[in-house]
Amino acid sequence: MIWTLALRGLLDRPWRSAFLLGGFGLGVGVMITLLAIGEAMVAQSLDEKLVGGGDVTVLPEGLDLEVMKTGGVGGMFVSIANARFVHRQLLASPRLAPQVTAVAPQTDGVLLYVRHAGVEHAVRALGELPSATEAVGAAPTIVAGAWTDDDADQRWLAPTQVELRHEIDRFHFTPSVVPVEERRTWGEWHYFNVLSDDGKRWAFLTLAVGGDVPRGEWGGQVLLTVHEQGRGERRFVRLVPPSRIRLDTARADLALGEDRVEVLPDGRYRVTAEAVEPGTGARATLALTVTPAPGAYFPGASIGGESLVSGYAVPALRATANGELCVAGRCERFRAAQAYHDHNWGVWRDVQWEWGSARAGAYTLLYGRVHRGGVDDVREPLFVYLVDSLGFRAIFRPATIRYEDGGTRVVDGRTIRIPTRAVMEDVRGADTLRIGLEIEDAMASDVRRSPAARGDAARPLLVQMKGIARLGGRLGGVPLVGDGRGFFETYR
Repeated sequence: MIWTLALRGLLDRPWRSAFLLGGFGLGVGVMITLLAIGEAMVAQSLDEKLVGGGDVTVLPEGLDLEVMKTGGVGGMFVSIANARFVHRQLLASPRLAPQVTAVAPQTDGVLLYVRHAGVEHAVRALGELPSATEAVGAAPTIVAGAWTDDDADQRWLAPTQVELRHEIDRFHFTPSVVPVEERRTWGEWHYFNVLSDDGKRWAFLTLAVGGDVPRGEWGGQVLLTVHEQGRGERRFVRLVPPSRIRLDTARADLALGEDRVEVLPDGRYRVTAEAVEPGTGARATLALTVTPAPGAYFPGASIGGESLVSGYAVPALRATANGELCVAGRCERFRAAQAYHDHNWGVWRDVQWEWGSARAGAYTLLYGRVHRGGVDDVREPLFVYLVDSLGFRAIFRPATIRYEDGGTRVVDGRTIRIPTRAVMEDVRGADTLRIGLEIEDAMASDVRRSPAARGDAARPLLVQMKGIARLGGRLGGVPLVGDGRGFFETYR
């Protein structure tokens, strides 16, 4: 009887019946969808791979979260380069303090291998910092024992100035990835420069080791160049055998005989050097205490492989120096003088670069790129790195540096043209950048004289310049304005 009534109703009012059936089907479909979503939410709440706590999760750009969750190939070996720097200078920086209450760096699903009793086991590891995780409300319930930061956690979150120096300024042994025939071209050094108050005199100091460190053929060198605007530079050199070199792959300290770079207990650098001028036998000594400005550092970047191994860090992008420089018995004192310190390592055969660093009012800028010629032809993109009193401010990517070669220098009897001006420009959304360089003094040298650093024959001359950088543009809706002196390098 019921089926008969239903059929009669359907035939009597077919459109109304179809409408009612459609509505009923739609309602059932919605209900099924809602139940499925609810079930998925319950399942996700129980998934140990999902990190809880906080309002925002920060992961590398372009990462597919579904691939990460399902364990696809794209989720393997994912990491955030310079994660400590990202935490300290970006997410947990004083600049974002009004918007960011707490930051908790975490990693999950890291593949590790544990060896026990001669047997190797694959394990999945999770890492987090107890105090930071608790601050974002994601701390687990502790049933027994304690879950607190240890010394390594504290160094990660808030290192002392000494710990920060050793973290980014430590030395390296020649990597095994470097081919045997190129290990003699491996070099690593501390570099410092200091500028007189009137900007007319300056010195570059390099304390370097090179070769197959530490087991092959290697050694050290002290190189001090002294400059006065409008006059030729003077070079002072001293070679150091490996038996008199002390370096550490966990520390920034370096000793080349009696000369050394030492990190003091308060995070300053103490630097001493003595060298001799070839030909004249004149002696030069330099003794400085270098004080880096807080937050004004570049954490370091390293690119590697068989074609190119190159690393660079700037522990003191903006610094002041106190001390004395003596040349052939004549001494000059420095008091709160403009100074800079960086650290380089890598294979330097056929390697060239664009580089510069300068103060620009309240800002300090760093720019550069690396190019290895020959069959490898490795070309890194140009970058401009900007800091202010609160630390890292922005990074830009100008396409090129436009030089105006309005000057000349004589190198080995040959006249070459050198820059008198240069310009870099970039636009990133609403932010704009323009850097103008006005060259006040320059010197050029032929890098082919050094077998360990010989360059592409098409551009064999390293041009080192001193001048004024002028900063312009807008950043975050605020004008970028400032100028100041700095040092710049290119090849010709």
